[in-house]
Amino acid sequence: MDCLGLETFLPGSQIDVKPITDYDIYVGKTMEFKVVKINEAIKNAVVSHKALIESDLAEQRETIISGLEKGQVLEGVVKNITDFGAFMDLGGVDGLLYITDISWGRINHPNEVLSLNQKINVVVLDFGEDKKRISLGLKQLTPHPWEVLDNTISEGSVVKGKIVNIEDYGAFLEIIPGVEGLIHVSEVNWSNQPVNARDFFTLGQEMEAKVVTIDRDERKMSLSVKQLTEDPWSVVSAKYKVGTRHIGEVKNLTPYGVFVELENGIGGMVHISDLSWTKRYSHPSEFTKVGEKIDVSILEVDEDNRKLSLGHKQLEENPWDTFENVFPVGSYHEATIVKKDDRGAVVQLPYGLEAYAPIKHIKRKTALLQEMKKHLLSK
Repeated sequence: MDCLGLETFLPGSQIDVKPITDYDIYVGKTMEFKVVKINEAIKNAVVSHKALIESDLAEQRETIISGLEKGQVLEGVVKNITDFGAFMDLGGVDGLLYITDISWGRINHPNEVLSLNQKINVVVLDFGEDKKRISLGLKQLTPHPWEVLDNTISEGSVVKGKIVNIEDYGAFLEIIPGVEGLIHVSEVNWSNQPVNARDFFTLGQEMEAKVVTIDRDERKMSLSVKQLTEDPWSVVSAKYKVGTRHIGEVKNLTPYGVFVELENGIGGMVHISDLSWTKRYSHPSEFTKVGEKIDVSILEVDEDNRKLSLGHKQLEENPWDTFENVFPVGSYHEATIVKKDDRGAVVQLPYGLEAYAPIKHIKRKTALLQEMKKHLLSK
């Protein structure tokens, strides 16, 4: 390098404070340098441009630090991006922009908003006593979205948004970045059956909802999906009269009965004792399974509690009036043992009737025939 006729040496590491990968772009370029070493014996000197930059940066750093205040807006350059935020070069002074201070809306990673070497304005949120740890904010340069939320959004309004978070108790719908409302699981549909939020919602899903409540001071909003449609219970008494017959889908089985859905939001329970006049079921799974269609009769309509009582055996005539004549007390009958335990057995009688026989009342076929023969001879 020629400096007023004196040949000097410029190490690559002394060109700039940043690493240099292409030295050719500096060939023939006129720049200022600081002499850092002279070798009189060989009439040679070592110079540095980096030293001048560092000197300027030190002055800038001192100026920035001396005038640093909370709320101050500075221009910075994104020098590094991590999962938790971005490091900003404020002109010789570094600051950290946390991910939660980048946007009023939810973001998963800072690179969704920022890129390396990007120049942006940031506001000083806080700093330590030594002013070396500086916390920065980007979202604070704009008003909170709740403060500028459209006044037309009120209770009863229909809003659009996307699902940004799903919890066991519901999902959060983002109307605009920074403004979210909760759709509770009880507001998903009109059914009384519990809803699994993760089965109904997916992240990023776009949907409409109705505003149920809104509190701008507390920045809270509750939303409903089911209220976008008419409440089916408003016409249930006219549509499902007691004694009428309907077809429904088995949605759930419990030890005490079968939950049957007649239409979206309308359903009821068939108690295990109302499945059959003649058979004894220890569990409803012996009679049906989830997803099957079954015929039911409306036994009771409880509009206040939004419940239907359903029956299956009531679709047929009660056979017990006839059974009193077919199976009078004291009569003998041949039966097939269906289930047995230490105390007795469930037996299958003619006409599909099941009965329970204590062990002491059960006799083998030969003994029964002898008893019947005696009984007939005695007449």
